Amino acid sequence: MEFLDFLVAVILILWVIRMVLRVVLPMLFQKVVNKAQQHQQNYQQNYTNSAPKQGSVKIDHIPEQPKGKIPDSEGDFIDYEEIK
Repeated sequence: MEFLDFLVAVILILWVIRMVLRVVLPMLFQKVVNKAQQHQQNYQQNYTNSAPKQGSVKIDHIPEQPKGKIPDSEGDFIDYEEIK
């Protein structure tokens, strides 16, 4: 008799959990979707507000690094010789 009571209690608990999840999970999913949509809209608004205006040109000058010199932080340089 005890086993039968335990089995009925487990079945009822699982049934109640299933019914609650049918109501709660769609609401949680909708919250996640709404949050993602809001984040995407905010990103798009920030991008359009910070985008350069049509026809404007911005040039950043980056000076060239001297090419022939090896910095001291690179260590010793040893020539490579191929052995045949």
